[in-house]
Amino acid sequence: MAALGFSSSFSPRIHPPSSASPSLSIKPKRPNNSFQVRSVAAPVEDVAGFDEMVSGTQRKYYMLGGKGGVGKTSCAASLAVKFANNGHPTLVVSTDPAHSLSDSFAQDLTGGMLVPVEGPDFPLFALEINPEKTKEEFRDAAQNNGGTGVKDFMDGMGLGMLAEQLGELKLGELLDTPPPGLDEAIAISKVMQFLESPQYSMFTRIVFDTAPTGHTLRLLSLPDFLDASIGKILKLRQKIASATSAIKSAFGQGETPQNAADKLERLRERMVKVRDLFRDTDSTEFVIVTIPTVMAISESSRLHASLKKENVPVRRLIVNQILPPSASDCKFCAVKRKDQMRALDMIRNDPELSSLKLIQSPLVDMEIRGVPALKFMGDIIWK
Repeated sequence: MAALGFSSSFSPRIHPPSSASPSLSIKPKRPNNSFQVRSVAAPVEDVAGFDEMVSGTQRKYYMLGGKGGVGKTSCAASLAVKFANNGHPTLVVSTDPAHSLSDSFAQDLTGGMLVPVEGPDFPLFALEINPEKTKEEFRDAAQNNGGTGVKDFMDGMGLGMLAEQLGELKLGELLDTPPPGLDEAIAISKVMQFLESPQYSMFTRIVFDTAPTGHTLRLLSLPDFLDASIGKILKLRQKIASATSAIKSAFGQGETPQNAADKLERLRERMVKVRDLFRDTDSTEFVIVTIPTVMAISESSRLHASLKKENVPVRRLIVNQILPPSASDCKFCAVKRKDQMRALDMIRNDPELSSLKLIQSPLVDMEIRGVPALKFMGDIIWK
């Protein structure tokens, strides 16, 4: 197999975070060991258009998703490192319940809190959203102050009004058998915090390492679902309030305050902001990651069709683990390459995928782990 030899050593530098977020601090960096790749498959030259991705100081969101096992986490982590090394304070967020960011960065990022990543030139933080921790906090809140702690907890997530509307339900027991979409609801609450909380104001690039296709599509469709659901609740409340007002007027009593309805309307407006963020072509882009197999590409085609239906902007398709052309091969490599070429032809002829910018990511002879390795991968993919 034709290969390119490569070796590099990486000496990290550190720039202090923006004064806009003094609560975020960066731990001292540990020296990185040299990173060496003995061989790398070199595909046809592809240009991802990184200059356009890195330009401007307006905050931008990049969501990387696709079939499980295609390398979404490595691609997302390498993009985050690339942004940070090009001057953008960056946050990389995992919305996948089965997190891999810690493995990718070779650093403990667990706990559901912002953790500084050691190595990049500019601030890079990682966050692994922890649904189990959130559910535990919710259960504890349900037991505090006779159950009123639930509302305080949900208020912190930006969803306090839902707790008020469902106040009579035993929500702590409900979490023992969590409903479908709970992980996505927690992820949505984090997106709302990104939009509104000063804690996240320093970040000019936010990269999402998303869950496999099904989870991600639920995440993207949830704001519409909540918007419609809250709209129905508001209409029902209005009808009940009108009837109640008529009865009270007959007995000479004043009207009840519209406080609850106003809070619901504000929550609905926030859901609309999240929905609009997912669809904003200026600030958001979904990058599909796949590998050159018929099964993976077929799922990627269906994913793009679903994203178009949700009006989520998609411009790039990463095909990971590409073997290089070679004059002489073992039988296995020759058959594998032929299979991959057939898969790439499938992309070029697919009505959903052919319009996307195709980025071929090479196969290397070792696992990509740690910032130096991710920098190397990012320099190959994101050109």
